[in-house]
Amino acid sequence: MARRCVVVAFGTRPEAIKLAPVIRRLRERDVLDVRVLVTGQHREMLDQVLRLFDIAPDADLDVMLPRQLLDQLTCRVLSGIAPVLDELAPDAVIVQGDTTTTFVAALAAFYRGVPVAHVEAGLRTGTPDCPFPEEMNRRLTTRLATWHFAATIGAQANLLAEGVSADSISLTGNTVIDALFEALEVPFVFPPGRLADALAGDMRIVLVTAHRRENWGEPIRDICRALRRLVEVNEDIVIVFSVHKNPVVREAVDTALRGVERVMLLDPLEYLPFVHLMEASTLVLSDSGGMQEEAPSLGKPVLVLRQDTERPEAVECGVAKVVGTDPERIFTEASSLLGDAAAYCQMARASNPFGDGHAAERIAGVLESRLS
Repeated sequence: MARRCVVVAFGTRPEAIKLAPVIRRLRERDVLDVRVLVTGQHREMLDQVLRLFDIAPDADLDVMLPRQLLDQLTCRVLSGIAPVLDELAPDAVIVQGDTTTTFVAALAAFYRGVPVAHVEAGLRTGTPDCPFPEEMNRRLTTRLATWHFAATIGAQANLLAEGVSADSISLTGNTVIDALFEALEVPFVFPPGRLADALAGDMRIVLVTAHRRENWGEPIRDICRALRRLVEVNEDIVIVFSVHKNPVVREAVDTALRGVERVMLLDPLEYLPFVHLMEASTLVLSDSGGMQEEAPSLGKPVLVLRQDTERPEAVECGVAKVVGTDPERIFTEASSLLGDAAAYCQMARASNPFGDGHAAERIAGVLESRLS
């Protein structure tokens, strides 16, 4: 008897990181025929993760164009996915999170009457355009999905409040913790250079990422103003800013921070060195959702460079604090953690609410049961 086919569809680096453990666990069980479809919504950053986790796509749409608009991206993903699903005729499509790829892959599956399994379902800020367009992507995917894998009790409660059937929801933890623990088991030595020298010295590392669409323009310039002031006042820190490939982000950051002493602007690191860099850091400032989940697992306080977060558990548990993009607020909160050992330890030692490293096993078990 032929095995049921499942297509795992993703397009960005965070999706790949969070779905890699699911792909691995499904293939280890060897009950379902697992096919991987990537859209290439991120290109270089996606390929890095595929290599690390030894994932060979069965289909690669390579949809990205320079400065592509959201409606153009949506059309290219939908038209590219359609023939792949028609050819593979899957029994289910697995998507993750809140990207354009996630929503459009779920829509394409829905058009064909194929059940959708949504990993990391139920996260909400409560504001339709924050983060933009991710909040709405996630809400729309919920309406299209058949099975919902909620990472936390709060996400499960959000789904129930929206009328999603309890029978279709599974509480699993977040697969990013699975991926993080896997990566930490792989030894890594930074090659000689400025970053290796900074990590080997006595300076404290402040790790920064910022790329969200709602932070483009003046908000990211405000973030840079805060970072410049922070490094000027704190002589024992090095700011390591992993700058997203998007030219809108890179131009703003380069203009504001290029050449500033003790500020290192790096191209996005591959996932393995990035995890080890995060582990070596003292403090994390980011608008990334994944880093709100990963850094607390390593005991690193996170200042969230957004007005709101769909991961309120991190704030409630005390491992993260939402500071927005106001430069004065960022400077004050970061200075407090860098200068007050008690305040720092309180955040660093708080418990992580996002999982135990076994989320992918739970997801694989549920999918096998549903499809058998």
